[in-house]
Amino acid sequence: MKKEYSLFLMSLIVILLAACGNGESDEVSAESEEKTKIEYWHVNAETQGGNTVDQLVEEFNAQSDTVEVVARYNPDMYAGLMSNMQAEVASGNSPAVVQVGWAFLDYFSENFEYVEPQEVIENYHEEDVTFLEDNFLPNILELGQNAEGTQVGIPYSLSNPILYINKDMLQEAGLDSEGPETWEEVREYSEAINKATGNYGVYIQEPADSWGQQAMVECNGASFIDDGKASFASDEGIEVFQYYQDLVNDELALHIGWDQGIQSFIDGNVGMLYTTIAQRNNIESNASFDVTTLQSPTWEGKEKRVPAGGAMLSITAQDEEEQAAAWEFMKYLYSVESIAEWTKGTGYVPPREGVSDSEEGLKSFLEENELMIPAIEQMDSMVPWASFPGDSGIEAEQKLLDMRDIILGGDVDVEETVSNTEEEINDLLE
Repeated sequence: MKKEYSLFLMSLIVILLAACGNGESDEVSAESEEKTKIEYWHVNAETQGGNTVDQLVEEFNAQSDTVEVVARYNPDMYAGLMSNMQAEVASGNSPAVVQVGWAFLDYFSENFEYVEPQEVIENYHEEDVTFLEDNFLPNILELGQNAEGTQVGIPYSLSNPILYINKDMLQEAGLDSEGPETWEEVREYSEAINKATGNYGVYIQEPADSWGQQAMVECNGASFIDDGKASFASDEGIEVFQYYQDLVNDELALHIGWDQGIQSFIDGNVGMLYTTIAQRNNIESNASFDVTTLQSPTWEGKEKRVPAGGAMLSITAQDEEEQAAAWEFMKYLYSVESIAEWTKGTGYVPPREGVSDSEEGLKSFLEENELMIPAIEQMDSMVPWASFPGDSGIEAEQKLLDMRDIILGGDVDVEETVSNTEEEINDLLE
């Protein structure tokens, strides 16, 4: 009897534990079902805001009862993300929110399915119906519109190229610590730095895009793209690439990948660095020397014209529930507090109003952080990042990268190389 009673008790306990366990699983399952999981695709490596992406996603997930965001980093910048998108869409999938670089705005809008942000807001978040017009200047919103005037996305990252200076190295070379104002002076400074220290004078960014080279060409009075056609093989454009090749061949400029080039500057092996303001936090946090920033150099007697860097956020979710979740996440990213954290963690210029001049935003930060000032001061000189139309945008950009490597890799004829590349790109676009 006792044995049977003991067996009965043990069975009862097992049943009760199983019931409790099942209840717990059901509760966890119910909780997970309440949250809509979406993917956010970005291009921010650890050295360019990746940590801040993770921070913002983690904070959003902690405060949201309805949405869980998974961030996915895409290497090789915006061209890499577009290539990955092609593969993802081909397999029948799609992230919910993606960063789209300005150079791929038209390419993205012509080749991928997306939903205009205002449409999503009106369908699922009526309380935010005036969010865009209340918080963004019209000319800033226009950066996210394609050639037909459709609002493809919302500007998120705004940057422009500036010149970082190792003031200690300039002083060692007997140079004015105010630094060069023109590209002609950049060469003069590079020669003095190389002669006095044996170091390279300058590194001009070489990521998987031609943004830095566009800035140099535009500042020389030429256009990178005109009327939907490549136009960088003008006399002014060829002059820029010849100048660039001469700097490298004379061992005054470093020709190396972007991450390595920036690290070389941080390590004190290069006197000047021409790259995006978005690298401000990385450089300021890791350089052991006195670093300052200057506006983008111009060419003697020419007007400053710098391409707008960065990206917009676009909604590519196809499921209605995911579209609603995408806007909830994006609204969080565009809050004053989140944009302030984004700027602090990168150096990108705030795209929306109410951030730079508010205490909960960046007012105190900007008063103390002088490295941001040149990028803000030259915002009125910004022009659109060249965006090649049609479905050959990635291939056209790759031809530009190949051209850059060929020119900087030896003594090839610059005029012939640049002219041939322009012709090849325009053949693609026909």
